[in-house]
Amino acid sequence: MIMKIQIAIICGISLITSSVHAIDHSQHANHHDHTDYSPAGVMGSHTHPKGSVMFSYRYMRMQMEGMRDGSDDLTDAEVLQDFMVTPTRMSMQMHMFGAMYAPTDRLTIMAMMPWVKKDMDHITRMGARFTTRTEGLGDIKLSGLFVLKNKGRQQIHLNAGISLPTGDIDEKDDTPAMTNAQLPYPMQLGSGSWDLLPCITYLGNNDAFSWGAQLMGTVRLNDNDNDYRLGNRLELTGWGSKKINATLSASLRLKGMAWGEIEGKDPKLNPMMVPTADTSLQGGERIDVLAGINFHSSGGSTGHRLAIEVGAPVYENLDGPQMSTGWMLTAGWQYAM
Repeated sequence: MIMKIQIAIICGISLITSSVHAIDHSQHANHHDHTDYSPAGVMGSHTHPKGSVMFSYRYMRMQMEGMRDGSDDLTDAEVLQDFMVTPTRMSMQMHMFGAMYAPTDRLTIMAMMPWVKKDMDHITRMGARFTTRTEGLGDIKLSGLFVLKNKGRQQIHLNAGISLPTGDIDEKDDTPAMTNAQLPYPMQLGSGSWDLLPCITYLGNNDAFSWGAQLMGTVRLNDNDNDYRLGNRLELTGWGSKKINATLSASLRLKGMAWGEIEGKDPKLNPMMVPTADTSLQGGERIDVLAGINFHSSGGSTGHRLAIEVGAPVYENLDGPQMSTGWMLTAGWQYAM
């Protein structure tokens, strides 16, 4: 996994470096288009001109079904040979409220507040089925987006952010083995740690198409109050959009990600009970393909924007047994003025 992460970083840096070179030789120096054509699922994809304000709402859902080890699907019976309980299905929903403000043309400030809901179905060795649920505030994220290059119809900006440990890591629910039991790591609402969110984004467009790429990391800075820290993450995504008319565009996006194992462990969890409580079964890699539609009310950088994006994995390699992702959806609204 480390080698693949290094390759992804090198590819991402090469892509951005090539983009800087292209911007320096742009032939459209007098034609600026600040309309956001990026897919709904890309965060921090654009900056704003001085004095501009934007409010946003996104609904995100991910559905997970069955268990996987490496690239192989596992049956419930195979997982239950080693564990007393296995998950069978998980639904994760998030309501993301955001705001952006640009004090200067080069700097845009962004804040995002998530409300998270999770449901996980299980089956025991004895055949009993049960569901655990959590809901509440997730980790609030604050970022500054700084324009490095903006020439013609191409731009590169740096996203420097931090994630605050506002999501609960002591969520509990009833299980057949215990009332009010501490829930495993995937069912918690936050990381419990302060996390750095470094990111760099490239955007470009012409009269018919727009395109972009983003390299993003999540770096955990400390162990949380339950004596563990989630694994670091790396995400590399690239997309292209076709402008159907002045207000409508369609997008296609490829997203690759890798995430590490959990360090330390929550002393209240038994890793022999269920795979989601085992810190050595939390890392993995995945590649998603996503398609989306964007609608701008004004055909410009102000006004309303509605967008939706849906996708599914085309590659998944998990340090399992671990829940396998089935599909994901993002639908959002933005208003800029």
